[in-house]
Amino acid sequence: MDNEDRIAQAFVAARRGAYGVSEYPGARPETLDRAYAIQDRAIAIDGRSIAGWKVGRIPAPLDGVLGTNRLAGPIFADQVYSAADTATLPVIADGFAAGEAEFCVRIGRAPPSGRIRLTLDEALELVDAVHIGVEIASSPYAHINRDGPLVTISDYGNNFGLLIGDPVPDWQSLDFLDWPVVSRIDGVVVGQASARAMLDGPIGAVAFLVDCLSARGLSLAPGQWVSSGAVTGVHVVRPGQRFEADFGEMRVSCAIDAAMPAQAMGVEAGHGTGPG
Repeated sequence: MDNEDRIAQAFVAARRGAYGVSEYPGARPETLDRAYAIQDRAIAIDGRSIAGWKVGRIPAPLDGVLGTNRLAGPIFADQVYSAADTATLPVIADGFAAGEAEFCVRIGRAPPSGRIRLTLDEALELVDAVHIGVEIASSPYAHINRDGPLVTISDYGNNFGLLIGDPVPDWQSLDFLDWPVVSRIDGVVVGQASARAMLDGPIGAVAFLVDCLSARGLSLAPGQWVSSGAVTGVHVVRPGQRFEADFGEMRVSCAIDAAMPAQAMGVEAGHGTGPG
């Protein structure tokens, strides 16, 4: 078993068992290609259907070193939840866990075959809905963010679920980019911002994904979700807490609980696949 396979096997097993790992399970990837190779191997071992992709930011100066300012990870179909049906989301209690206020962008049509480097207008044409939502970022490895974006990429981009809230009205106008977004944990404000400050925004996240996936022989598909990136930041949570986010006058919230082994694979009462 080579290094990449060993890392992928270890992360898939830990996620299935909902247990933490104290050390990174192998030699850390040193390039984007190697990090995504581990992610792709884990996806193949995992075997679950992918319902979308999370996008995260790579901060300076690492964005210059790596040649990109974003990263991606899979969102599995059985870890997409509707806020109308689900009040509690699981995290890996012995690993890393955070809540992130995000816009959830639904793809209406696949990008043209072979096309990359889409303009924002071209990326917008792929979209058929935008919702408010919360990404649950959780990993068996507690130091996933501390160790940098290549390690984050190697474990599904640190995604553990996507909670999809209400649809954004008149999203085509992009007025939602200027909505004030406020995140709270147990009622205490932990972050405030707007999507206008997020690089080139949620639609830019779609354009990035087209290129990122194409380089891996993959493509966005109609019905998939794109979790746009944390609007107010990455906010560490623990079981027993409540995370909520206000998007202008709209709100989405959830309680946080410790995952059981079955929940680590998205099997839980009240699970949904998101709004249609």
